[in-house]
Amino acid sequence: MAETRAWKLLLPRQLRHLPADLAGVIGVVILTNLAALLPVVSDTPVRIIVGLVFVLFIPGYAFIAALFPEAGSGPNADDETVANHEADGIDGIERTALSFGLSIALVPLVGLVLNFTPWGIRLLPILVSLSGLTLVLTAVAAVRRWALPADERFRVPYRAWLSAGRAELFSPASRTDAALNVLLVLSILLAAASVGYAVTVPKDGERFSEFYLLTEDEDGELVADGYPTEFQQGDSRSLIVGIGNQEHERTEYTVIAELQRVERVGNETRVRERSELRRFQPTLGHNETWHRQHEVTPRMTGDRLRLQYLLYRGSPPETVDQSTAYREVHLWVNVTG
Repeated sequence: MAETRAWKLLLPRQLRHLPADLAGVIGVVILTNLAALLPVVSDTPVRIIVGLVFVLFIPGYAFIAALFPEAGSGPNADDETVANHEADGIDGIERTALSFGLSIALVPLVGLVLNFTPWGIRLLPILVSLSGLTLVLTAVAAVRRWALPADERFRVPYRAWLSAGRAELFSPASRTDAALNVLLVLSILLAAASVGYAVTVPKDGERFSEFYLLTEDEDGELVADGYPTEFQQGDSRSLIVGIGNQEHERTEYTVIAELQRVERVGNETRVRERSELRRFQPTLGHNETWHRQHEVTPRMTGDRLRLQYLLYRGSPPETVDQSTAYREVHLWVNVTG
């Protein structure tokens, strides 16, 4: 016991007197950042479980703790026996429900703000923003609680809950209560096992491959905009070809780039002349992304030529066209002599 107290003395005074529920909020923030960023943990179900707890509950709880530092009474309490500060506060059930609701409201708002910043909606900016917001709200909640008299501050009655739960589980009033307790424990274990199995052994979702074209902007960022459409015969313009493997298995691909002269006959587009520019044959594991720069050097001239990229899983068939391809993307370009 003495060693525990000596260890606590190493902490700043504010942390030593931090309410237990707010210390738990800080602990979840730290645990979430570790689970999301540490290479050993980030690819395990722990990241999903901790992340869901953090996103769905913690920011809202910190906000409610900052708004309502005082203890509150339940809705069934006698108005005559409730102190003034308790009448102004909220009880534990209301606090929990509002925490879920506010978290669901705050997280999208943070994402909306990030969407209009240079950092965008990515893992690290989201972690930093939500963690910073939660820690600031926790600090405000701690300061507001310390400003109240000790008997008016909100406290989570951990010991009362543990005593009541121990008495209910191990000292039931009747055999019926004992049977219900056993059924409750088994139900909780079954629910926890079901959730754990669903997280650790997820079903394979839809199998597909992403196929797209990108360009580099002035800052060197890859964007789906500003595609070159005006070419000179023999001059090169750069495009980035991209593939994302969501097939849930290692997949071999073939990409064929062609420049085509086409004509419209009724509702059908017919290829009158074609020139193959390049072939790529990458192999990707599940959830891997592949980018390759392609210097397009057209030899054919004309207006409204089709620069087409065809994607095949495995080797392409003898007939290479849009009808046999797995995915297809194209640009309409003009090439002058």
